[in-house]
Amino acid sequence: MTQWLFPPAPTPSLPILGEMRRFPVRRILCVGQNYAAHAREMGADPSKPAPFFFAKPADALVVDGADPTYPSATANLHHEVELVVAVGEGGAVAGWAVGVDLTRRDLQAEAKAKGHPWEAGKAFDQSAPCGALTLGALPDAKAKIELTVNGEMRQSGRLSDMIWDPAGILAKANTLWNLQPGDLIFTGTPEGVGPLVPGDRVEASIGGLAPLAFTVRA
Repeated sequence: MTQWLFPPAPTPSLPILGEMRRFPVRRILCVGQNYAAHAREMGADPSKPAPFFFAKPADALVVDGADPTYPSATANLHHEVELVVAVGEGGAVAGWAVGVDLTRRDLQAEAKAKGHPWEAGKAFDQSAPCGALTLGALPDAKAKIELTVNGEMRQSGRLSDMIWDPAGILAKANTLWNLQPGDLIFTGTPEGVGPLVPGDRVEASIGGLAPLAFTVRA
């Protein structure tokens, strides 16, 4: 029997809408600049280069209605609402969820300017709030993807606005990694990303999926 130096951390997981079972999370991959309007608001040309991937650790997830804490080392925390793809057995899609990619924008901008990796800006603790997983087919491509802060609309688009659609994202990801059951992919965000401060109430939704809501704690 394996003996550990200290108890291993519990496996991160997502609740599944309407079920007692949970989805065990292996890793989180994220797609950057997958909506043309967002690429432009970030100062990029959406026609070149193509969308790209970065990663967050699985334990960055915030689930089950928990509220993330405003992170250290930043004065510019941003929200990015995203469709989340959950990979199941055989590499097939198991289900879908609403996620928010929290970003320390000042640290990300500093890293970009120096040509450094983005981990400090993207892969910090509690940087991936995610709603319950809905099993089954993808919501209609015309479904709205929206985010409000304190009741004010900040982001609004449609899934059809994505440059790489979910099938394209999975195909591209499979050329770079061997996708396995438990992988999550955050698929990019529409325009309108902006700052959050402690006490802000965030509500995110995608038509046909369980909504996500949380309050940023101090």
